[in-house]
Amino acid sequence: MSKLSLDRILQSQGFGTRKYCRELIDDGEVSIAGEVMTNYKTTVETEGLSFRIFDEDWQYHEYVYIALNKPANFECSRKPSHHPGVLTLLPEQFSWRDVQPVGRLDHDTTGMLLMSDDGPFIHAQSSPKRHIPKVYVATTAEPVSEELIQKLMSGVQLHDEPAPLAAQVCRQLGENELEIVLEQGKYHQVKRMLAAAGNHCAALRRTAIGQLTLESLGLEEGEWCYLGAEQMALLVPSE
Repeated sequence: MSKLSLDRILQSQGFGTRKYCRELIDDGEVSIAGEVMTNYKTTVETEGLSFRIFDEDWQYHEYVYIALNKPANFECSRKPSHHPGVLTLLPEQFSWRDVQPVGRLDHDTTGMLLMSDDGPFIHAQSSPKRHIPKVYVATTAEPVSEELIQKLMSGVQLHDEPAPLAAQVCRQLGENELEIVLEQGKYHQVKRMLAAAGNHCAALRRTAIGQLTLESLGLEEGEWCYLGAEQMALLVPSE
């Protein structure tokens, strides 16, 4: 448990500088349990804290862990160059508190994207040493064949990789659709593997990370949610 002054709490949650947060409190914009708070020096227990600001309820989070169902044509960058950044899909407070994507999806790839402001979590989830499986559904330009699946399972050689890369799982879902499970997370890996195997990726969607599935979260494209302890526990390698 920890207590922080009210201005520090607001600053930590991404509502602006300490000076600006103090002004919000002075102006009566912040209330806790129905009581308007007017003294920014007031210390408050952060565990389980709910507060209301700008007529909106907020829950205190020391760190935020978020899943976003990423639409197409959004860049996984804090400084996007050709398309809007994924942070524009979240409340602006998350930009203030330095929330960032965990890894990247191409601008035209959709599906599950994790985001957080917890540096060690981001590093652990991004590390290839963790062997966290990621599940993708690819729409192919040419019909899926048994030969294509066998090539992806046995491994294909990419021009800048020292050894062939293989899918952990690969199964046909439709005439031009397959599910592919990877652990490596290389640059444009699914698209490049399909090209190396003699096909072409027309569309790509990530449906799961570890044992956490996009379907279980019930998010429409562009929607996001906080991840709780049970969901976080699913972000581990499969047994």
